[in-house]
Amino acid sequence: MEKESLSQLAALSHPQRMQLFRLLMRRYPDAVPAGEIATALDFKPSTNSAYLSTMVEAGLVTQDRHGTSLRYRSDTGALQRLMGYLLNDCCHGRPDLCPPRPARKPDEAPDRTDRKYNVLFLCTGNSARSIFAEALLRSEAGARFNVYSAGTHPYPELNPHAVGLLAAKGHDISNLRAKSVSQLQQPDAPKMDFIFTVCNQAANEDCPTWEGQPVSAHWGMPDPVKHDGTDAEKRLAFQQAYGALRNRIRTFAALPLDTLDRISLQAAVDGIGATALQGEPA
Repeated sequence: MEKESLSQLAALSHPQRMQLFRLLMRRYPDAVPAGEIATALDFKPSTNSAYLSTMVEAGLVTQDRHGTSLRYRSDTGALQRLMGYLLNDCCHGRPDLCPPRPARKPDEAPDRTDRKYNVLFLCTGNSARSIFAEALLRSEAGARFNVYSAGTHPYPELNPHAVGLLAAKGHDISNLRAKSVSQLQQPDAPKMDFIFTVCNQAANEDCPTWEGQPVSAHWGMPDPVKHDGTDAEKRLAFQQAYGALRNRIRTFAALPLDTLDRISLQAAVDGIGATALQGEPA
């Protein structure tokens, strides 16, 4: 155990390998292609391959082949064992010396008061997928949730196909707009209970840590805005994105938030993303 842990600490001591591991943790439970990792982190392919090999050898990352592509996923079990080693060996099992610092008790849901939960859907452009999610959750369970969406690099305006589809589905589009995530990171901004990234690019970015440690998950899906083809094919891509998000939103809204501890809740929201990805068209 000690040899394994020291090897993992050595692997994480390199700043760029740590950067790689943090990306995979943000994308968990996705298995991410090597090329996408290199592009997101601006690594040369040979450098990226060397870093990934080191992380796999250390047991922090798993490797799977999908056709001709190698994909990588963070090994959360290995990370848990490493954290346990640090607590038991370096801190002698004394939580008073090395306490975990969750903002909330680990056996509690985000907040068991009568107030509404704050939920943020985060994407890059904030013009389609995150807007769909915002409108859907507000429609499905607006009495229980305050819903927000934002982009890391928002477009000047919403995608007209997305707006048209929402209007045709009967959603209120009057208050929807593209906005920067920086607006929700100000001191006076609402404190988020849940944050969901709905595009891979936003999850790949190394965003600042959110105050209060909200429950977060990655619900990545294809971007309908980038779909090529006829107008009918483009409309179908937006319909598919809307339908996939509607399924996720309904599953999330049905969760018994007041009865789930934080670990169970995290597993549930991770599961929503993982299950949906398996059943959606690429």
